[in-house]
Amino acid sequence: MSSVRMTQVSQSVESLAVEFFQQSAGEWKSQRRYYTLNKETEPQEVESRLSVTFLEQGAPQLIELAQSHQLDEIDSLICGCENTALPARERGLQGAEVNSAHSPSPSSRAQRTQVTWESNYTGQIRKPSSGSTVFGVKGNILYRDRGFATPNPVIATFSFTNPQTMCLRTEYKGSVFEEEIKLVGQNYRTRQTIISRAGQEIMIGQYLEKRLLNAEI
Repeated sequence: MSSVRMTQVSQSVESLAVEFFQQSAGEWKSQRRYYTLNKETEPQEVESRLSVTFLEQGAPQLIELAQSHQLDEIDSLICGCENTALPARERGLQGAEVNSAHSPSPSSRAQRTQVTWESNYTGQIRKPSSGSTVFGVKGNILYRDRGFATPNPVIATFSFTNPQTMCLRTEYKGSVFEEEIKLVGQNYRTRQTIISRAGQEIMIGQYLEKRLLNAEI
């Protein structure tokens, strides 16, 4: 593929990512269920409240993310998200899981989104916790400040099957995480995560997320 063609594809994917993250900004209630495939166990249910904030280029958190990945240009991330944890209502036995100066050229503009969350487990005795994660985009790479099972920075490749559906693949420590996030209208998102190790699928996570309107926040 020629360098011109690669640049066009990169810009197209980046533009889709910007629009996708902008549409994801807001407050969300997330209900999800995890299925363990290599054990005979009951599905684990989790309820979370997420706050997603889209951040413009030059945000300190985005620059810090670029530095953590040792990128040559700290303003090279085109967009992203930061997810932050908020208090969530408990359901059943409680637990919690916390599951983004100068004017650069168009190819090096940086934006990102901020997301926060707090999660409550059903049928599990675990202490509630909260946290946040940051990610930014350059080309078809999603840079994260942490992974699902590691506090260290990780990267994922991503693509779009359509403007409302983002697919990601993350690999580290022998595990593969395949994600699909779909915007359903203005007020809903669905997500699915498949976790594999050594070529064997070991867990599936399925999510339904509803946007919280002002009266519900």
